[in-house]
Amino acid sequence: MKLFDELKWRGLINDVSSPEVENLINNEHVTFYIGTDPTGDSLHIGHFSSFLIATRLKAHGHHPIILVGGATGQIGDPKPSSERPMITKEQVEHNFNCLKEQVKKIFDCEIVNNNDWCKDITFIDFLRDYGKFFNINYMLNKDIVRRRLDTGITYTEFSYMIIQALDFLYLYEHNGVTMQVAGQDQWGNITAGIDLIRKKTGKEAYAFTMPLITKSDGTKFGKSEGGKAVWLDKEKTSSYELYQFLINVEDSMVIDYLKKLTFLSVEEIIELEKSLQDAPHLRLPHKALAKSVITFLHGEAEYEKAVSMSEALFKGNISNFTVKDIEVCFKGLPVTEVVGEMNLVDALILTKACSSKREAREFITNGAVSINGNVVKDLEYKVSKENAIGGEYTVLRRGKKNYYLINNK
Repeated sequence: MKLFDELKWRGLINDVSSPEVENLINNEHVTFYIGTDPTGDSLHIGHFSSFLIATRLKAHGHHPIILVGGATGQIGDPKPSSERPMITKEQVEHNFNCLKEQVKKIFDCEIVNNNDWCKDITFIDFLRDYGKFFNINYMLNKDIVRRRLDTGITYTEFSYMIIQALDFLYLYEHNGVTMQVAGQDQWGNITAGIDLIRKKTGKEAYAFTMPLITKSDGTKFGKSEGGKAVWLDKEKTSSYELYQFLINVEDSMVIDYLKKLTFLSVEEIIELEKSLQDAPHLRLPHKALAKSVITFLHGEAEYEKAVSMSEALFKGNISNFTVKDIEVCFKGLPVTEVVGEMNLVDALILTKACSSKREAREFITNGAVSINGNVVKDLEYKVSKENAIGGEYTVLRRGKKNYYLINNK
């Protein structure tokens, strides 16, 4: 299977600007770019497929350039329904530096900043050298603009297309870039760049887009059940949290994610798809997805630790957890402060694990309550700093799945 055919099989080709794109990908060595704006200080899992394709193409001899938009990030591309809140120039610069280090570490690609060539363009030069090549009717017909006409779009957002086209032209002329790769929502901006290159140079440039990764209901993939973004930076989303997110993706979507987010071979993915049909309870595709993604992003040791923590938590065996492990595993769980020592019965009521002392006593005597992974049947047990993990946390568990966290003072 040639590279272009494999990309299609993986569901990574949506639009192509020309039939020549297939030949370029299969038989040439092209310099291409992928862009993102520094709206945050980390990429998230929704970015992962787009940037992973840089690695896929690089492995076949193509040269990727990652553009982090220090200029466009100060404006923000048009959202489908409203204008993006502007962030300060200082925040854009901070985010750029963070993303630069992250991209270098994970994807090992050349990185450029469009602020380097945009910052010295005067307003008059912008209009004369670039604006004059854009017909208003042409711009209004682009989906990225048209979808906002009913609610209104500012001139700032309207100009974003021209700046992205300018980027493509600059990289074409100065870095030898002949192809742009992006998510399907950027098609209008990309084709504007191809047209600008053609008008300014008389030469041809190329592009293809990838489908946005979604859940089965069509919403964007990349947020946890609590609605929080799943970041690629392990300091923002730990390997354990990423493992939990990936191991629990929908059965109906897991094969699609394996194709787009991993380097597993066609044969391996077909075999995993068969296991999903024959033995879904084993969750082999989900485990393979989590292993591939976490190992690529954070390393094998982080993956192994995530699995170990997950298994320990599932079994309730957390006696060897550190304070850091507790904070990672129970992130987002309400924390109840206890000063000094407290009787276990009262602690169960305080944390709302039980509604009455009678109920608390029944749970304890029936062996349904554990402290830091150990079943406790002693009605006089004292919850205290001395008995806490690392002298800080007491983890109460009632039944198999109900956890409550105490911070001992």
